[in-house]
Amino acid sequence: MTSIGSEQARRSHWLSSWQADLTGAIARGRELFTGGSESSLARRLAGAAFIVRIVAALLAFVSQVVLARWLGGREFGIYVYAWTWLLLIGGISDVGLGSAAQRFIPEYTERRELALLRGFLIGSRGLALLIATAIASLAIGIVALLPIDPLTVLPLCLACAALPAFAVANVSSGIARSYDWINLALAPTYILRQVSLIVLLGVAYLAGLPMDAVTTMLVTLVTLWACTIGQLLFLNRRLAAAVEPGAKAYARRAWLVTSAPISLVEGFYVLLTYSDVIILTQFRPPQDVAVYYAAAKIMALVAFIYFAVAQTVAHKFSEYHVTGNREGLSDFLAQTTRMTFWPSLALIAVLLALGEPLLRMFGKDFVGGYRLMFIIAIGLLARASVGPAERLLNMLGERRRCAHVYAGSFLLNVALCFVLIPRFGAIGAATASASALVFESIWLFLVVKFRLGLHCLIFGRPRTGDR
Repeated sequence: MTSIGSEQARRSHWLSSWQADLTGAIARGRELFTGGSESSLARRLAGAAFIVRIVAALLAFVSQVVLARWLGGREFGIYVYAWTWLLLIGGISDVGLGSAAQRFIPEYTERRELALLRGFLIGSRGLALLIATAIASLAIGIVALLPIDPLTVLPLCLACAALPAFAVANVSSGIARSYDWINLALAPTYILRQVSLIVLLGVAYLAGLPMDAVTTMLVTLVTLWACTIGQLLFLNRRLAAAVEPGAKAYARRAWLVTSAPISLVEGFYVLLTYSDVIILTQFRPPQDVAVYYAAAKIMALVAFIYFAVAQTVAHKFSEYHVTGNREGLSDFLAQTTRMTFWPSLALIAVLLALGEPLLRMFGKDFVGGYRLMFIIAIGLLARASVGPAERLLNMLGERRRCAHVYAGSFLLNVALCFVLIPRFGAIGAATASASALVFESIWLFLVVKFRLGLHCLIFGRPRTGDR
């Protein structure tokens, strides 16, 4: 009986201990995502941004399928050509003011420089509109003068007309992110725009309008401007409640001096993103390019984690820096690095495990791209291992060195592409891209280490508790 009683006591003690551990784990998990700490807030914001980007990726995939079916191969190709140029130029048409918002807004708010804050909230969008309009006018003139396919002229001109809306939307999103209004920052661009495009094209299709590149780009132009204006109105309404009215001061020179290097960094990043595909096209047949593109697009889902974290925490880096809280900055950097690396590692494992079925969705000939996914994963994992180091450098005044990192990585990528692609084809493109990302990550780590005295690598730093 004593033995039975002892066994029951041990079981009771084990059950009580297990229940206590479970309760504690649940409480810690709840605190992780619903607590009031900076890290909990960052995780919630990053999670919201990631969900928006995932939904947007699905909507983009559906919209591309629909467009390809409605337009046919040639017209769809013309539209993609014009849309790609819009993405390339539109991404930098705000000259970095959207990203600079996450530097100036926390700084002006913390220092109670409210006149400059009000001026930036109005002036940054006006400045972006003027600059993008000038770029659009110049681009339309170039399109009119160049000896290009006449069928592409009007779609390209319509794409140019969308540049001012693209620029204003970039700045509005940057302002909204600075106030942690993630849904307002991302949903109009990544979700509402996609849905509106499909709906309006459906209306045009039912109305019997020609389903060609001109109609599609015209609908794209309308949706871009409509979503930008809608976002602008909602943002102004929320800003009116968040910022007390008063005098405005404008420091346009200081804003541009800060934002221009950021724009340069973002421009090199865009070039780094597309250079492998562009160069591969020059040396290999379209089928090889298609297989590589499919593999790269599947793995690109991993980059959403980086962007979700980076877009939501950049202004926090600036806040810690302005207040002189170096310990808090160091801990927050470590937390954001973990938030980037471990989910990226998990997603890479899932995508590689499901790689062949995912590629088969594109067609049976695409399965040959499975081995490319492993090479591409190396570069993505390297980038994730240093977290949002690029945003940290931009927010803490190291924009020029950050531009050097991206410029050097872009040049390395181009050089390796020209050396490897003629001999190894798509494998050479994947190797060049991954090598450039590894090089970029090492360089970012060294700059953060020796310029800021901070440790941004996922390994090698003692883990501290959440603040």
